[in-house]
Amino acid sequence: MTTTRDHRATTVAAGRAVAAGAADGTVAAAGPAGGAADGLTAGPADAAGPADAAGPADAAGAADGADRAAVDPRPALLDVDGLTVRFQLRDAVVHAVTDLRLTVRPGELLAVVGESGCGKSVLAHALLGLLPGNATVSGHARLSPPGGEQIDLAGCTERRLARAVRGRAVGLVPQSPATALTPVRTGRRLLVETLRAHGHARRDAPAAAERLAADVGLDPADLDRYPHELSGGMAQRLATALALAPDPPLLLADEPTTGLDRPLVDHTLDLLRRRCDAGSAVLLITHDLAAARRVADTVAVMYASRIVERRPTGALFDAPAHPYTAGLLDALPERAFRPVPGHPPMLTDLPAGCAFAPRCDRATDICRTPPAPGTDGPEHVACHHPLPIGVPA
Repeated sequence: MTTTRDHRATTVAAGRAVAAGAADGTVAAAGPAGGAADGLTAGPADAAGPADAAGPADAAGAADGADRAAVDPRPALLDVDGLTVRFQLRDAVVHAVTDLRLTVRPGELLAVVGESGCGKSVLAHALLGLLPGNATVSGHARLSPPGGEQIDLAGCTERRLARAVRGRAVGLVPQSPATALTPVRTGRRLLVETLRAHGHARRDAPAAAERLAADVGLDPADLDRYPHELSGGMAQRLATALALAPDPPLLLADEPTTGLDRPLVDHTLDLLRRRCDAGSAVLLITHDLAAARRVADTVAVMYASRIVERRPTGALFDAPAHPYTAGLLDALPERAFRPVPGHPPMLTDLPAGCAFAPRCDRATDICRTPPAPGTDGPEHVACHHPLPIGVPA
């Protein structure tokens, strides 16, 4: 892994410095800067990697992904345009996110999928200003909350992010809840304080906290435990409840099913889907392809800091257009169970052209140049030689 002591220190400091919940510090930190720790290099894709991560997609989930009705036609709630994140190390630069473009509309669930280390979590932390001090951010991430003025998250001040964005316009389910929960408060107190900070009356907040706990599958008795007394799955559910407490119009869910057994995975995914069906928006970051297929309207596939394919869920799973997407799907147990050959490049040493070209059997000399950047349209494939769309995988 390419890292430095300075980088780890700034990552931890950033995680501890930023409140992601109520203004009084109910949620004290959002944890390390996502991919900044394990996103420094794109780890090798072993034969079991994508398959283990995905799990079997049930028939109902596949039908949901393929046949879900069109999403809300209103203007984008989040419009990301050319977002780029770099981490300066002592002797290298980490290209964590490169020229990323996507939109999320009210009522839409967009899933960003990819192998560990491709930059998914860095994206979430960049949107909330939760990056360490050695990060540089360029591009735009325009948030248009209902009834409020547009905010460019990529150029927003820390003061405005803390007062108007985090835990208000945008909620975060962190990837590492153990580092995000204030250790000296019980789960019940965390929820009650968060609810009160966002307008609930003192007498109503305790009952609302128990309803939230039930919504995420957390036993009310577990609310009286401190974070260190909770299992990983319990802490994950508590973090989800805290993110939902302010009822934000946009929820960033970074691996929200980590540590959960299959019934609770399904429960959590259905909860996210219901939020979208009620008009909110969710940006789901996951390595679980089955989860994305089950609930997402749109899937964006990320590889080596870039989105290489973004298409409606059913179309992407039925007939992937980017060779990397096709390789991920071929690695699933219910398909060919064939791993993608080779290894992802290090994010400190990305090629000038297509990063997937060294692993791609369709690559030619033109792949030494970058594919066209994404557009605002509903579909995008960053490939000089895409697979024919409409041909089943």
